[in-house]
Amino acid sequence: QWANGYRTTGFDVGWKAAAQNLSDINAMGGRATSLAVSLTLPGSTEVVWVEDLAEGLTSAIGELGAETCRVVGGDLGRGTEISVTAAVTGSLDGHSAVLRSGAQPGDVVVLAGTAGCAAAGLALLESGHDYGSLDEELRALIALQCRPRPPLHAGPIAAARGATAMLDVSDGLVRDAQRLAHASSVRIDFNPAALTLLAEPLGAAGSLLGADPVGWVLSGGEDHGLLATVNPNVMPLAGFTAVGSVEAGPAEVTVGSQSPANVGWDHFAD
Repeated sequence: QWANGYRTTGFDVGWKAAAQNLSDINAMGGRATSLAVSLTLPGSTEVVWVEDLAEGLTSAIGELGAETCRVVGGDLGRGTEISVTAAVTGSLDGHSAVLRSGAQPGDVVVLAGTAGCAAAGLALLESGHDYGSLDEELRALIALQCRPRPPLHAGPIAAARGATAMLDVSDGLVRDAQRLAHASSVRIDFNPAALTLLAEPLGAAGSLLGADPVGWVLSGGEDHGLLATVNPNVMPLAGFTAVGSVEAGPAEVTVGSQSPANVGWDHFAD
């Protein structure tokens, strides 16, 4: 149970396990075809929780649009705490995988999906504002943290249109753009006006919690949006919004040519 009273369900866990793995294959332009799931469970785990998790897995696959994907098996073991791992395989449908390393100076940086919504949802979960008192707009942000909605249609579309680089935004827009910049040896510059537009749906949460919504956009990653670089000639690109540009220069990320204060999640930080 979270500080604001919301209780994470088995359905939430199953949905998120599917969504984050489906998002990874989407980020290479792939279409998911199978999902293998391994569970480690304490002996006291209620069967209904496991059934709920299975329902979350299959619901995410269906509702997110991974029609060709099936849960094909996995493993089951006993442990002291619940652990869920998943592995997805898929098809590139005749084109090459899109890597992080192909961005070129002059490319447009584009984003599909949301940015910052899951981070705002996490802040609400950790706040003292009772879940039952929150309005629909704020609950929707919590839903995007617990049940993210990666844009699975977007990866194959961008790959077919010649995207030069792509990756899933799982650790924050700046953090993951840094990975793309280093892999491609380019500078990624985000447009501040584009970030402000992305932050507009987070205004109510920002006011309630006294936070800057643009900070969530820059550092929040669990929306599992899709960041890509494309040649300007393919714009506009269906499902994507232009958020910046690829420049020649040091492998770094800037916002309006300035170094950002919010850099995202680091799994190995102290």
